[in-house]
Amino acid sequence: MIIYGKQVCLYALERHPQSVKTVYVAKKGVLPQHLFHQFHDKIKFLEEKWAQSMSKGGNHQGILLEIEPIVQSDPSSIKKGDFVVILDGLTDVGNIGAIVRSAYALGADAVVAAGVRQLNLPAIARTSSGALLDMPFMVVPNILDMLNELKQVGFTLYGAAMEGTSIQEMVFPSKRVLIMGSEGKGLSKKTLAKLDTLVSIEMKHAFDSLNVSAAAAILIHRMGYAVK
Repeated sequence: MIIYGKQVCLYALERHPQSVKTVYVAKKGVLPQHLFHQFHDKIKFLEEKWAQSMSKGGNHQGILLEIEPIVQSDPSSIKKGDFVVILDGLTDVGNIGAIVRSAYALGADAVVAAGVRQLNLPAIARTSSGALLDMPFMVVPNILDMLNELKQVGFTLYGAAMEGTSIQEMVFPSKRVLIMGSEGKGLSKKTLAKLDTLVSIEMKHAFDSLNVSAAAAILIHRMGYAVK
C-alpha cells in the first residue's frame, strides 16, 4: 500500500517502522536526520515525475511510503470497546479522515464506516494524519447488522441530528455508540428506526449546521467524558 504526504509518512516512520517496506524520497531534506539513518537501507530516490505518478497527482510533499496493508478490525473486536463511532453512508475521505483523527485523539475505541462497500484507505490514512494506522476501523456494507450486534451486547445508540436533545445536558452509559449521517442525507431511515436517542449541539447563533467532521469532534469529546 502506498501512502504519501509528509505528516502521515513521518507518523508511520516514527510509530510503525515495522510496517514500512520502502521509503521513496523526491525532495532533499524531507526526512529528519535520525529517520534518514534509521531507514537508509529502505530509501529510494525518485524523480518528481515518478513521485507524481505514484501519488496519482496528489500532493506528495516529497515523500511516499510503501507500507503493509491496513488490517481492518472485525465485529468481535469492535464489540469489546466501550465507545464506538459509526458513520452512516459517509464516503468523503476528507471528512472520514478528520473524524478518525478526532476519534483517536479524543478516546473513542473504534470507527465503523457503514453503508459502503469499500473506501480508499490510503487516502483516509493521509487525511487522518496517520491516526488510521492506530485506530480500530472497519467497513461494513450493512449498517443494520452492525447496530443489531452492538445492541445485543448492551450498547446504547445515539444519532446526531439537529432536532435531537442538546448533548450539553446529557450523560451517557459506558457502552455507547455515536452515529453520524452524511452531510447531504443525514441519518438513513433504517438507522433512525434503530436509535435510542437523537443528540444535537446547541448553537449560540442561528445557523443551520456544522461540517460533519467538526460536529463529530464536538460530540465525541462530550460523549467521551460525560459518562455515568
